[in-house]
Amino acid sequence: MDLTGNRAVLDWIAEMATMTQPDQMVWIDGSEAQLEAIRAQGCSTGEMIKLSEEQLPGCYLHRTAPNDVARVEDRTFICCSREEDAGPTNHWVAPAEMYARLKALYRGCMKGRTMYILPYSMGVVGSPFAKYGIELTDSIYVVLSMAIMTRTGKAVLDALGNSSDYVKGLHSTAKLDPENRYIVQFPEDNTIMSVNSGYGGNVLLGKKCFALRIASFLGRKEGWMAEHMLILGIQNPAGEVRYLAAAFPSACGKTNLAMLIPPKHYAEKGWKVWCVGDDIAWIRLGKDGRLWAMNPEYGFFGVAPGTNAKSNPNALAATRKGTIFTNVVHNLDHNTVWWEGLDKNPPHNALDWQGRPWNPDTSTEKGAHPNSRFTAPAKNCPCLSPEFENPTGVPLSAIVFGGRRAKTAPLVYQSRDWEHGVFVGSIMASETTAAAAGAVGVVRRDPMAMLPFCGYNMGDYWQHWLDMGEKITKKPKIFNVNWFRTDEKGNFLWPGFGENLRVLDWIMKRCFDEVGAAETPIGYVPHPEDIDLTGCGVGLDTLRGLLTVDRELWLKEAKGIRAFYEKFGDKVPTPLRAELDALEQRLAP
Repeated sequence: MDLTGNRAVLDWIAEMATMTQPDQMVWIDGSEAQLEAIRAQGCSTGEMIKLSEEQLPGCYLHRTAPNDVARVEDRTFICCSREEDAGPTNHWVAPAEMYARLKALYRGCMKGRTMYILPYSMGVVGSPFAKYGIELTDSIYVVLSMAIMTRTGKAVLDALGNSSDYVKGLHSTAKLDPENRYIVQFPEDNTIMSVNSGYGGNVLLGKKCFALRIASFLGRKEGWMAEHMLILGIQNPAGEVRYLAAAFPSACGKTNLAMLIPPKHYAEKGWKVWCVGDDIAWIRLGKDGRLWAMNPEYGFFGVAPGTNAKSNPNALAATRKGTIFTNVVHNLDHNTVWWEGLDKNPPHNALDWQGRPWNPDTSTEKGAHPNSRFTAPAKNCPCLSPEFENPTGVPLSAIVFGGRRAKTAPLVYQSRDWEHGVFVGSIMASETTAAAAGAVGVVRRDPMAMLPFCGYNMGDYWQHWLDMGEKITKKPKIFNVNWFRTDEKGNFLWPGFGENLRVLDWIMKRCFDEVGAAETPIGYVPHPEDIDLTGCGVGLDTLRGLLTVDRELWLKEAKGIRAFYEKFGDKVPTPLRAELDALEQRLAP
């Protein structure tokens, strides 16, 4: 029975069903009884494995095909009518050509399968931020994961009413053929199509596909922002909570920062940190002239390896119930899961991420895939913000950009103004580590951490940031942080993790004009004595070194920025080119 009378929805579903030819169709109403029945069905087919109800209540193990373990950027497309609107950093094919290619792959792909019809909301249903989508899928994993990651069910259809303003999403695992794997966004049609993958980042269409690629396009059109940012609240001893949003490329500790635990010295004074979101922020201009941010997601899709009781106890706690683990080790003795970096007690009677017998003493390969994942309900997180369900979001005092730089960027610096802050975001970069493919120390630019996720030309995206700045009367201040400065032997000079609160404390004081700063050619840095170092093991001399700006390194950096900008040609906004010129002038001997 249909859960809606909306013709725009029903006609589209009928068209997709005619093409894919499922044996049956099931509407997801969002009820726990229905989800429990689907979980049981997933276990009966082997798609899901129920874990110990005693140790991991409501948790399941899932495995993907060995050739389907990560996002596939080379198979991800932005298909808009003009190639220049997709820009040089997105893959583009003309929409008509791509639709024809996809339809050939979808034809009859659901024969013998069930099509699940999943209505979902990005954001609190009915809030001013909320956007609605419907994902059609033949994957039980997708249904159960989307039920964790988004708000799903009949309430979404009730909120949508008879409107045609929803994002259409079609997904099929099809044959899991990597040569015909496509993750395609049609931003002008509010449509996402994914085929031949079962990995979360490619198939949970509410995540990067909708919440960033489609939403960034909608945000530009409608005057708001969809950003690859965590949102956190910092509560000071007086009980006041101040909020920031922060963008980091991968491998820069974004999730750890989102769920930061204050160091002992701060905790004893009454400081607290609240997680509003770990990955995505939708940001709108409020009636008060401030920017307000909301996390459109309902769960966490985190990397398992390296997550442990020391690195991120809050993330680990979030996985203890109602979680789906993907491509981790199955501990057969206790019917639980394990991954590298969880603890120093790997199970000896176990199956690896591919379901093969695994023993840490004799196996030459790692047990969990390096990109193994957990999909966990946000409500499990001990430090989840009381404002998580606030339909109006939280007001931003600061926007923070970051990267991994051994020598160039100081521990923290503040931009001179909004335009300079957009420039700072546009030049974001990280250096490759030994863990990454290719050479070590290569600078990879990832503006605003949005390079793989912007649904249109990045030059136009920067212009949208500048245009937003014209409308904001009470602008958040913009900062850059770098937790990864090293000494001559390659050792990190800053302890990171919870100690990063010391830097965030200074950032918030700057936002409220409670502390001064020293001007440098790249922006404002702290006076060393203004960062509380009590109990962190870092001395004032080390901190002075962490805050230095090396002119020669920055002149070399400016050349790299100029070369990067050339990719975008005349799409680079004039104010950003002017900021680069001014930086070089300030750096000149």
